Amino acid sequence: MPGENLTRAEAQERRATVNVHLYDIALDLTTGDEAFRSTTVVTFDAVPGASTFIDAITRQVHHVELNGRVLDPADVSDGVRIRLDGLEAHNRLVVVADAVYMNTGEGLHRFVDPVDGEVYLYTQFEVPDSRRVFAVFEQPDLKAQFVFHVTAPSHWQVISNQPSPQPVPATEATSTWHFAPTPRISSYITAIVAGPYVSQHDSLVSMDGRTIPLGVYCRASVAEYLDAENIFTTTKRGFEYYEKNFNGPYPFEKYDQLFVPEFNAGAMENAGCVTFTETYVFRSKVQDAVRERRDVTILHELAHMWFGDLVTMRWWNDLWLNESFAEFISTIACAEATGWSEAWTTFNAMEKSWAYRQDQLPSTHPIVAEIRDLDDVLVNFDGITYAKGGSVLKQLFFWVGREAFFQGVSTYFRKHGWGNTELRDLLAELEIASGRDLSAWSRLWLETAGVNTLRPRLEVDERGVITSFAVEQTAVEEHPTLRPHRLAIGLFELHDGGEGEQRVLRRADRLELDVDGPLTEVPALAGRPRPAMILLNDDDLAYAKIRLDDDSLRVAVDHLASIESPLARSLVLSSVWDSTRDAETRPRDFIRLVLGTIGTETESTTRRTVLGQLATASKYYTDAEDREEILEVVTDELWALAEAAEPGSDAQFAFVKSFAGLAHTTAHLDVIDALFTQQRSLEGLEIDTDLGWELLIALVAGGRRTRADIDARLAEDNTADGQRAAAHAAAAGPANDDKDAAWQRVMVSSDAPNSIVRATAAGFSRGDDAVLEAFVDRYFEAIRGVWDSRSFHIAEELIEGFFPSYLPTEQVLAAATAWLDANTDAPDALRRIVIEGRAAVERSLRAQQRDAG
Repeated sequence: MPGENLTRAEAQERRATVNVHLYDIALDLTTGDEAFRSTTVVTFDAVPGASTFIDAITRQVHHVELNGRVLDPADVSDGVRIRLDGLEAHNRLVVVADAVYMNTGEGLHRFVDPVDGEVYLYTQFEVPDSRRVFAVFEQPDLKAQFVFHVTAPSHWQVISNQPSPQPVPATEATSTWHFAPTPRISSYITAIVAGPYVSQHDSLVSMDGRTIPLGVYCRASVAEYLDAENIFTTTKRGFEYYEKNFNGPYPFEKYDQLFVPEFNAGAMENAGCVTFTETYVFRSKVQDAVRERRDVTILHELAHMWFGDLVTMRWWNDLWLNESFAEFISTIACAEATGWSEAWTTFNAMEKSWAYRQDQLPSTHPIVAEIRDLDDVLVNFDGITYAKGGSVLKQLFFWVGREAFFQGVSTYFRKHGWGNTELRDLLAELEIASGRDLSAWSRLWLETAGVNTLRPRLEVDERGVITSFAVEQTAVEEHPTLRPHRLAIGLFELHDGGEGEQRVLRRADRLELDVDGPLTEVPALAGRPRPAMILLNDDDLAYAKIRLDDDSLRVAVDHLASIESPLARSLVLSSVWDSTRDAETRPRDFIRLVLGTIGTETESTTRRTVLGQLATASKYYTDAEDREEILEVVTDELWALAEAAEPGSDAQFAFVKSFAGLAHTTAHLDVIDALFTQQRSLEGLEIDTDLGWELLIALVAGGRRTRADIDARLAEDNTADGQRAAAHAAAAGPANDDKDAAWQRVMVSSDAPNSIVRATAAGFSRGDDAVLEAFVDRYFEAIRGVWDSRSFHIAEELIEGFFPSYLPTEQVLAAATAWLDANTDAPDALRRIVIEGRAAVERSLRAQQRDAG
């Protein structure tokens, strides 16, 4: 048997062989700190006489019984799969095994709270990890009912997909929770969360008259920071929005949201039992962008209850549709049902910038990717699957029309509820509702890779009148497809502001049209006076990079801060950033533009995204000879922006954080030191726990603080957050010994949990290039062994996190190329990480060359 990697061909063969009815699963969580007892009873039908296998990643299998026949575990189990021969028409399988707790955020994750020593558990099963907890036919199209019986300490709470029952005492100190059967769902959205979680509760009335209990949970030691009321408010608005627009009631019996420690992603859509990263429980001040992101994430996971949980993809090639639909619909819900009225600006600044970046990597792929096996799907949780797909669905929404889109989706849910579908099933309903043939749209948008670039081509006579206007579309040689786009062209004019106010650049007119082919003439603009600025893709309907004509760009740069529309500002900034990444614009010109306008930006996510781009341009894209001087100017300006910002504002907070991330000169570190020791202050700025850690990390990276200072602060904040921050700080130390200790902690030793791995990688890249260069060869010598010896998520975290893209030099480029040439037999997923890292270095080198010119 081939081990952990299930192929699509195997899944299809197994689906043709078996039909599963029920899993009855007993988990004993009282058997020790490393392993737990798992007993699974599966009832299923099969083709008589056939053979198949069931998935079960175990420490030890104690008992296997098929239709009353006891099978020898040593013969039928390899610790990953259990072979099942001689199947009957109706089958009953019993598997008793010991399974292992994980500290990687996969399977059943076990966490010990450093504050009170309490144990907290939660499951994370997507893509293939329910098999780490119970024996299961691990593929999305073998839906079944699930019954859980969980034995745990009596003072714990146990939460699953169905409402939590009253526990039955098992011993003096333990109890068993017997859950009711779930509806027919896929194994990857089942869940168990257990521990002394603290909870708050509410309820709502569904459109079908049922009362839906709501719960919000977190660890006891962070409960004081849980703003459950805000979470419930967003959740209720989402319920109302989705039930109305999907024209169908919430499909499950209750809705719990659990904020769990050391979570790998933002959240997971377990049916009625959604898990979220605990970073969404805010113990310190966060930017408004993060608060908005939490609301979008809440709405994203709630949308999955219909799209993904009620109706589920047949195989993982349609993973994109699950995630893209939730990404798109959560944004429109956020814009229309919450207080975040500029959600589409956030989408442009965050999701689309991610999509464009991912779509220009050598590893880009069609939205509908070829998913041959589980290894393929694991690496496809990327900007194509989420952000490009969401962007394309946004374009489809406007193309077929709002009413037709929601009508088609509603019919899709009614027709396929509790079943499995393929992309064609959804498109068929949208075609019926809209009257449009979507086959060509699907072929061009979903089955090809790459992003197009749109440019205005216009001629203006001596009177300033447009004599001709066209939209030019181009594609890169590797992905030459030209696509149809529905977009708007915005015509902007300068208007005088009020007394003492600057001029305002405001949209005067808007033209919406279809663009297709290499050149689309726009006769409606001929004969009109040329406006101050022409903006392609105004309102951001299309998925494409855009460029401004020279005159519009000059106006946009000169008056960027006065563009009235936050979305238009974001589009202009995105355009200039794209051209900087493409080595068309000098990075120092982009830096100058940002520093001159970011102080007046009103949107938190735009500010946050652009400040990240500013750091990238300054550190990696500028000419090496001028880089230090540019970095010093940028950091000086960030501090000046912080001093000038409104006291206590989101902008002030963002500028201080960015300043701390780049501070490295004596003068900068003096300011950081004075803030940290409270010898200097900014009005309205509180140096709270997390900001204090960021300042200490800057001081450690600059050689101003040592391990002893980190330990002293950790003693004051010995929490999960404190431990992560301490790991980050320790890895940021500038000396070779600091870097070597970080390397040994996670790259060599394998006991660090996922949160410490991630924090250590984040800190490692800070420091002197000469010290970091010594680790380049060690990196490429180590990664094959890391991949072979770690779980997928930890291996990916380490190999991506330690890739030396922070040293964008010809030497690193050569080292990556040499490794790829020497490791043609390496797994595709591993090679993809290295290929993407090399591409980032190549892009940096091209930008550096442009900056020098």
